[in-house]
Amino acid sequence: MPEPVNHNASDADRNWRRFVLFRVLFNSRFYYPVLAILFLDLGLSATEYTILNFAWAVAIVFTDLPAGVLADRIGRKPLVVAAAVCMVLEMILLGVAPLRGGMVLLLCCLANRLLSGIAEGMASGADEALVFDSLAERGRSGEWPLVLDQVMRWQGVGMIVAMIVGGAVYDPAFMDRLLSFVGVTTHLVKGTTLRFPIYLNLISALLALGCALGLREPKTRVTHVAPENGDGAKGGCEKTAWQIAVKAGRWIVQTPTALFVITAAVLIDSVTRLFLTFGSSYFRLIGLPEAVFGLIGAAMGGLGLVVSPIARRMVAANTILRNYVLLGVTVLAGLIGVACRWSQWGVIFLVPLGGAMTALGYVVSYYLNALTDSSHRATVLSFKGVAINLGYGFISLLFALVLRAGRNGGSPEDALAHGLTFLPCWLLFTGLVCALGFGRHRRLLTVIPKTDTAGAPR
Repeated sequence: MPEPVNHNASDADRNWRRFVLFRVLFNSRFYYPVLAILFLDLGLSATEYTILNFAWAVAIVFTDLPAGVLADRIGRKPLVVAAAVCMVLEMILLGVAPLRGGMVLLLCCLANRLLSGIAEGMASGADEALVFDSLAERGRSGEWPLVLDQVMRWQGVGMIVAMIVGGAVYDPAFMDRLLSFVGVTTHLVKGTTLRFPIYLNLISALLALGCALGLREPKTRVTHVAPENGDGAKGGCEKTAWQIAVKAGRWIVQTPTALFVITAAVLIDSVTRLFLTFGSSYFRLIGLPEAVFGLIGAAMGGLGLVVSPIARRMVAANTILRNYVLLGVTVLAGLIGVACRWSQWGVIFLVPLGGAMTALGYVVSYYLNALTDSSHRATVLSFKGVAINLGYGFISLLFALVLRAGRNGGSPEDALAHGLTFLPCWLLFTGLVCALGFGRHRRLLTVIPKTDTAGAPR
């Protein structure tokens, strides 16, 4: 179990440990290496699977912001516990979904995706805000980068384990050999083994629920309203959830630094995440055998172990603007590389893309927690989550149009090859627009925010 920095035992230390474990258990899912083929082997069509992914994204968008407002209004722990409960329920539904069960199967899978999206939305921001407030309560908010560092490292370990184990237990031939090695003779079929990653993830979900129940709400939490601008604070009592959301949204719009952090994150995240969702298709396009897909996924999951100390040094030594420029250039170089479609060797460009994606999560979390007041921290983090998912949804629709235009009677691989050239062009265009839009705020972006003043930038 990861240990916090040496201090007297406190709720902050307890929350720190449980937050790291919760994030690992919540995000390192055993079915990730076989996600698409799992639903197809259950009996869904490719079209139905696409609709389920859309439903998942919609559930996140419509849950994220209300959950953040509730977290700021009633406390963070109830939302984290609710997210864990939804995770348990989604795994149970997938575990009992009938194989090739027609409409019943589709409804079970739809409920699974909706619960998964709701869980993502409820956990988004609430868990971070709880731990950050716990540290700030004891004057230890300067240790927040250490928390993020441990989350990235242990999530990397968790993802490696989940990718390797999940892919292995899904294969009936591998499981027969494994059981034969320990003296058990079986003849497992795909209809049986396809649920093994789900059962493992159900165990993870129950452990995540235990971690969530073990969290402790900070004893004192600021309840005043967020500052109207980036410089001052304005007191008052928040009366309704709508007022909390409106004031947090107004604060983001009126605080150029926070607005830039979220906007630039959306631009970088959307193109990177879109490409990574087409990862297996890209592997096939550059001629990689399917047997190595799981190993590549495990290696990508392990990037957190390498990127974590780099990201920590980035936020400590570089300005906001410089870090985003570094991330943007890294992603642009990676996208240009994948657009070249180098046979087999093109896989190396996943390293800058995966590394930048991991570092981006660290950087955004660090900056928003440093810039945001405790009274609306979870709401602001939820705004970030909504913005990122809306950005991903928009570019997904745009990319679908590009693929359709690029296919023009050709194969899906030809359409993907055409679409890959679109991604670096889109990032470059949106990056230039962002630079023009925030050019007059350059001075505010050339600072290094600190988290050692209970959440206020220094």
